[in-house]
Amino acid sequence: MSKTYQGLVAVVTGGSSGIGLATTRRLLEEGARVAICARTEETLTKVTTDLSQEFGEQNIMANALSVLDEAAMNDFANKVQTTFGRCDLLVNNAGQGLVSTFANTTDEKWRAEFELKMFSQIYPVRAFQNMLAEANGSIVAVNSLLAYQPEPHMVCTSSARAGVQNLLKSLSVELAPAIRVNSILIGLVDSAQWQRRFEAREDQSQSRAAWYAALASQKKIPLQRLGLPEEAAEAILFLGSRKAGYITGAQLEVSGGLSRYI
Repeated sequence: MSKTYQGLVAVVTGGSSGIGLATTRRLLEEGARVAICARTEETLTKVTTDLSQEFGEQNIMANALSVLDEAAMNDFANKVQTTFGRCDLLVNNAGQGLVSTFANTTDEKWRAEFELKMFSQIYPVRAFQNMLAEANGSIVAVNSLLAYQPEPHMVCTSSARAGVQNLLKSLSVELAPAIRVNSILIGLVDSAQWQRRFEAREDQSQSRAAWYAALASQKKIPLQRLGLPEEAAEAILFLGSRKAGYITGAQLEVSGGLSRYI
């Protein structure tokens, strides 16, 4: 049985946990060689060791860096070129949300949030653009439903996410036809961030399953649960593959029906 990404090379930022890790695993299962980056070297080393044992060390490489360090990102791209010789898919998946209102968001937090959200897209695209163009590759960005449906307690992140979506649409035109650019819009997906909130819950006797079910009910998610990282990964793999060869400038919701806009 042929594998969708056999012989191809993918790069995943924020690849050591959550959606990034789930995507990395699925890409390896589908035959890709994968390069990942993340900030925490210890976590990255463990993940890489585990994946190497399962898929072969020749198929995975990793680099500890911040996506906001342009020089480090360029160096990472050079290492991918040297090691794998190409890049067919870039998955931009870095950055968490900032819980804040307009009243309590400081200027420093505004600047930091916009810098993280925008430059976590800009620097990787700049670094891998030539390789992607040569391979007629694609970019898939992990963005949030907040880009279209802002929350009042996440005013800063919501506006930054909207800016990212505008950037991606612009890139889909400017980089065409050599590179396709798409995104997924996630709602509530099970992650370390939600795990931390569960651990800090008011009622410490409440089980994880009960707390997550109450959260889904409170947020009015039609599918009545949080999404799984693996479900987001499947959407990423589709948009990044040749099967989506005539799709660019699009966004695919992975939200359990949470969106209210048309």
